[in-house]
Amino acid sequence: METRFIEERIKYDGSQLSPHWIYRNFSILGDAVVSFTGECRVELSHMVDLVDVKSGQWIYSPLMLHFIVEKFDTDLERAVLRQRMLITIIKEWLEERLTSRVIRRGDDLFVGEGKLSVSIATVSLASTLIHVGLNIDTEGTPVKTVGLKDLGIIDARQMAQDVMSRFREEMMGIYLARCKVRGVGL
Repeated sequence: METRFIEERIKYDGSQLSPHWIYRNFSILGDAVVSFTGECRVELSHMVDLVDVKSGQWIYSPLMLHFIVEKFDTDLERAVLRQRMLITIIKEWLEERLTSRVIRRGDDLFVGEGKLSVSIATVSLASTLIHVGLNIDTEGTPVKTVGLKDLGIIDARQMAQDVMSRFREEMMGIYLARCKVRGVGL
């Protein structure tokens, strides 16, 4: 699994959650995770979360740290498990650096009453896709939020590289754990 931090700012609008977006934009073919910073504005027409669509909850943040994962299988349950693993890795990374308590509720992270993240996993005909966005700045967000800046995290690039490296190592560890096991009852 290749990882890359993209230096240019990219506005996330939901269209990036599509098969081969990473390949089309960054020439990374195959399983990959990319991260970048940029505004987040997802209108209802690009929302994947049907509960949010039904409730009319659109997503906005003036600046987020984004992660997009593409894995070439089509098992949505596995994608949701990977999504939660990525969220847990982010939570652990933050807890190593903060005195504040970071709470995970499903696929979202909170610090105090503020929501730190947005996250979704979905499936296409070719692959599974995950988006995680972490607020950096929170001005104008439609719900009560907290940002990395509020928590004293100023180097989003380093955080992204650390998180992507841990995620890649975890994925490789899972693969190797499968390879080393002898089947039973055969």
